[in-house]
Amino acid sequence: MQGFALVMALVVCSCNKKLYTNVSSNQINVDAPFKMDNIIVPDFSNCKQFLITDFGAVEGNKELTSKAIRSAIDQANNSGGGIVVIPKGEWLTKKIHLKSNVNLHLEKEATLLFSEDPKDYLPAVHTTWEGMECYNYSPLIYAYNCKNIAITGEGKLKAKMDVWTKWFLRPKPHMNSLKRLYFLASYDKPVEERQMVNDTANFRPQFIQFNRSENILMKDVFIENSPFWTIHPYLSKNVTLQNLKVYAHGHNNDGVDPEMSQNVLIEDCIFDQGDDAIAVKSGRNQDAWRLDTPSKNIVIRNCTMKNGHQLLAVGSELSGGIENVYVKNCKVLERAKMFNLVFIKTNERRGGYVKNIYVEDINAGSIQDGVVGIETDVLYQWRDLVPTIERKLTPIENVYLTNVKAVKTQYLSKILGQKELPVKHVVLTNVQVDTITKQKHIHDNLTNFIETSNK
Repeated sequence: MQGFALVMALVVCSCNKKLYTNVSSNQINVDAPFKMDNIIVPDFSNCKQFLITDFGAVEGNKELTSKAIRSAIDQANNSGGGIVVIPKGEWLTKKIHLKSNVNLHLEKEATLLFSEDPKDYLPAVHTTWEGMECYNYSPLIYAYNCKNIAITGEGKLKAKMDVWTKWFLRPKPHMNSLKRLYFLASYDKPVEERQMVNDTANFRPQFIQFNRSENILMKDVFIENSPFWTIHPYLSKNVTLQNLKVYAHGHNNDGVDPEMSQNVLIEDCIFDQGDDAIAVKSGRNQDAWRLDTPSKNIVIRNCTMKNGHQLLAVGSELSGGIENVYVKNCKVLERAKMFNLVFIKTNERRGGYVKNIYVEDINAGSIQDGVVGIETDVLYQWRDLVPTIERKLTPIENVYLTNVKAVKTQYLSKILGQKELPVKHVVLTNVQVDTITKQKHIHDNLTNFIETSNK
């Protein structure tokens, strides 16, 4: 037994030993109306480059290119940090799993084209589906428990959509799998038992998921198409997304979904989405109550929305709580076909909370519904699909919109709280719409609503 204890002690020491890294870091001081730590950004300027063609990558050869990328990532990680370079050309690949201290860099005119074959995203990994943890197909790019990672360069990440498009439909077998996952999560069954890969579940993977990771940078890349949510920081810290161009017009194609993540900066990006441009989330029901990690300190600035259901959506997966979100100096183009600029949504199953949402200096064209919507009974297909197992309402308070202008809407604000738990303290300062086609304000169960104008 003493020998076994000594061996285990050596293993523990080895596992806990700090590995050498040549990745340094910078810090961004973010000006926000709430206290926020500096965001740590990895710096790979002193790191060696690992060109994938040196590892056997061949254009058009999925097997060789996938193996080459994997080998280059391994070597960059083993050497204490490095830049895996994707050169000019179109490189067909399977899934990519990042490791700590690795920057995946796409040179100008380089395209990583991700296979449409679901088998290329197996074995299943620890991931999520709409706020519930499970084992599912790997995201196309996946980082789990990583530190100091980046995706940079002026190249393109593109998903082949042949199969995923067919999976956009939600037939009965898919809905039955959703029900199964809902009950497994609701009764706190171990995540390992929530195996969601089968012939009919068709749970599409996220394009990029940073899972339980920290010090993350995405900069300059263009992302085209996505099976599901496009960029998904999940249970992650210090996330910087800069100068990205995101185009994805399929089902559930949000641009960025920070979920139970903290210290997030999204700036100078262009979003052209088939769903919400940015959707801040925080887990669903019992899973999020168990993980108990709010989404917090998220800043979105200087972004352009070409298309998208909402500029900023909050929820409906928000059971871990959402606080301190700041949107500044963004514009929504006239053709965007947007429903709301800001939409906060929850229901009687979520619990959690929403507080301290700041939106200022926004210019928009015509908006289909309104400038701001807050609704507390949004259940979509879940209303009749599964029962409420545990009822928890969501307190929502301290929502501020300042210097917001739109050309045309049906209403300026639509705020529908719960009678048992009204929405509290919504402040609109110099929020202007040139033409309101229905009713300026639609309010129910709202306390301390303040509207002022600079005129």
